[in-house]
Amino acid sequence: MKIYVPLDSAAKALGADEVAEAIASEAAARGLDVQVIRNGTRGMIWLEPLVEVDQDGTRVGYGPVSVDDVPALLDGKMASLGPVDDIPFLAKQTRLTFARVGVIDPLNLADYEAHGGLAGLRRAIAMTGAEIVKEVTDSGLRGRGGAGFPTGIKWNTVLGAEADQKYIVCNADEGDSGTFADRMVMEGDPFCLIEGMAIAGLAVGATKGYVYLRSEYPDAIAVMEEAVRRARAAGVLGADVLGSGKGFEMEIRVGAGAYVCGEEAPLLNSLEGKRGIVRAKPPRPALEGFLGKPTVGNNVL
Repeated sequence: MKIYVPLDSAAKALGADEVAEAIASEAAARGLDVQVIRNGTRGMIWLEPLVEVDQDGTRVGYGPVSVDDVPALLDGKMASLGPVDDIPFLAKQTRLTFARVGVIDPLNLADYEAHGGLAGLRRAIAMTGAEIVKEVTDSGLRGRGGAGFPTGIKWNTVLGAEADQKYIVCNADEGDSGTFADRMVMEGDPFCLIEGMAIAGLAVGATKGYVYLRSEYPDAIAVMEEAVRRARAAGVLGADVLGSGKGFEMEIRVGAGAYVCGEEAPLLNSLEGKRGIVRAKPPRPALEGFLGKPTVGNNVL
């Protein structure tokens, strides 16, 4: 039997870790064959900890679940919410960015692939940088940080820049009050961010990437660092990405929590070990960004 318990920060704050431990302990005491899987959140915080029990391929939800509810849960006597996908909050949505969040084990690369992961990276490997940039440009994709700047224009600028080194920098310093979308993606679908950065690297000729993550997100930091380690071990990152002969490596950098570092220029200064202050423009970071080299700077989404 598979039982899913979120590892998301909000769920953990509401007791998810304790519930997961209680399920594992009670199942062991009863001699039950139970696999506890820590997934991301479905976003229904009022139901957290939301426990999902796989019943013949259908994930049935229970929540909020407390430690005291665990015996009844395993006895099949706890009232259920029905199939999770049929809960009105989810049934009325078409999820794109969060399609896998809450569904997969975020640190299981095989689970990620089974739900469409790495398909984009494999396509990108077979394309030229200019072809990737053209597809991104034609798609109309824009930044989600507020300005809505066309991604294709930014990538094309870095692609055309002459330099011995280029960088991809992900702005994960989500400092605005009440904003948690970046955190939820990183905790619930970290390989998606890794794959996106690798595709950006192939597109513009960058071989190194950094995720600048705020120190107030310890769970996201832990998940991202482990995801990078596993991606590297599986050949998704490194000198020979998926056997393509093309290289892309990345690492997680943790900021000290300065709100101003949510802006691109102070973030780059902080990433270089300097004081996080605004830079005069021009030059734009796409031409002289991290360490004075052409840099693609995008946020998580």
